[in-house]
Amino acid sequence: MNTECNPTQLEFHALGRQEVVGRFDGGRITSDGGGLLLREVDHRLGLLRRLATCFTDYRNPNSVEHDVYSLVAQRVYGLALGYEDLNDHDALRADSVLALLVGKRDLTGEGRDRERDRGYPLAGSSTLNRLELGTPGAAASDRYKKIAANPEVLDGLLVDLFLESHEAPPREIWLDLDATDDPLHGHQEGRFFHGYYRCYCYLPLYIFCGEHLLCARLRPSNQDGAAGSVEELERIVTQIRARWPKTRIVIRGDSGFCRDAIMSWCEEHNVGYVLGLARNKRLHRALGSAMHEAREEHERTGKAARRFRDFRYRTRTSWSCERRVVGKAEVLPGKENPRFVVTNLAVSRAGARRLYEQLYCVRGAMENRIKEQQLGLFADRTSTATMRANQLRLYFSSFAYVRMYGLRRLGLKDTRHEKAQCTTIRLKLLKIGARIRISVRKVWLSFSETYPYANDIAQILANIRRYPAWAPPG
Repeated sequence: MNTECNPTQLEFHALGRQEVVGRFDGGRITSDGGGLLLREVDHRLGLLRRLATCFTDYRNPNSVEHDVYSLVAQRVYGLALGYEDLNDHDALRADSVLALLVGKRDLTGEGRDRERDRGYPLAGSSTLNRLELGTPGAAASDRYKKIAANPEVLDGLLVDLFLESHEAPPREIWLDLDATDDPLHGHQEGRFFHGYYRCYCYLPLYIFCGEHLLCARLRPSNQDGAAGSVEELERIVTQIRARWPKTRIVIRGDSGFCRDAIMSWCEEHNVGYVLGLARNKRLHRALGSAMHEAREEHERTGKAARRFRDFRYRTRTSWSCERRVVGKAEVLPGKENPRFVVTNLAVSRAGARRLYEQLYCVRGAMENRIKEQQLGLFADRTSTATMRANQLRLYFSSFAYVRMYGLRRLGLKDTRHEKAQCTTIRLKLLKIGARIRISVRKVWLSFSETYPYANDIAQILANIRRYPAWAPPG
């Protein structure tokens, strides 16, 4: 006789004489209960509401169940909670907690218009995909791709959110520039082989101020790493100075951004710069006495030794004028390690050692922010066919990062998670199992009694609620 099996019952290895049985009968349970913290942060930042206004929706409103705000919110929440692909939303569309985060009033989806959609309160991948496919010039007349993004408004919103994160204008801000590789594994538009990274890739440009992201521009890799930097800086600096006219602005970057066009623009617009400078024989000779002193100290002590020299320098053809250069003459066990930076900051503002060690070298922290976005918030998921659609995916990842940074800034301060990166925040604070119960008056979320960070969640929520809710201007 055949064994009768219950397909909803899972039988595991016994514990002594006790059977170990699992069943899918727990009711509505989510693994993303901590996402409510992100909802509270967004209530203070107004990020998703403003992000939705960056899109124009040409669909017939009488035929729409998922407005642009719902689609944008679902996409950004999905990235923050670890769902990197659109296909993930074909399963997530039944999640009542994600529907709560998005703001759906019908958390079970039982009130959907079509019978086949009932039980699914959220949009599936095919509907979400319409955010990426529409183009501004054709969306109004297209049959299906009727939602178009406005890149200029999206760019401006990133800077607005940065400005609003300060209670008062700072005396000085540092803008860090860097480029990185975004490997491609298909035949996307703008796909080129990059000799340095040894792969087909995009070459996105990032601009950060501290931990806040100001620009994430997708670019093909068949160009200089600094291409487009002047245009982005001009846009960002103009927007910042409109609100903070007295704030000093300094840019910082590695030698890939040591270009005469960038330095000349900074000099013309009263913007400081501290940029890495690639080594050459003339620069090596300029460090002669300093390197000799460092070498003697290393031979005497057996430890790393460094000296600094401040001098004026001009390239033979590529620079339009002479500029201040600081050279580091360093001798390490087994090798010499000279480094150079060029700047328009006065010696009275920063001496050679301070300029290099305290002002230039800290730019390395920006690389951690880029990795945090690429690895933790899937900024490298640029697998759709067109540059425009892949740029939009980068925008979504960027705004997911800004909101995670908002959680760190508003909620995690003075807690043990204050310096946690996005992946750690997600693992410890967002991916919390919870049972959801829905009544006429309340939505109950029941968390585990043994959750190890219960007190932290209470403290984080209290921290966030100290801030007022965002209100639209006017």
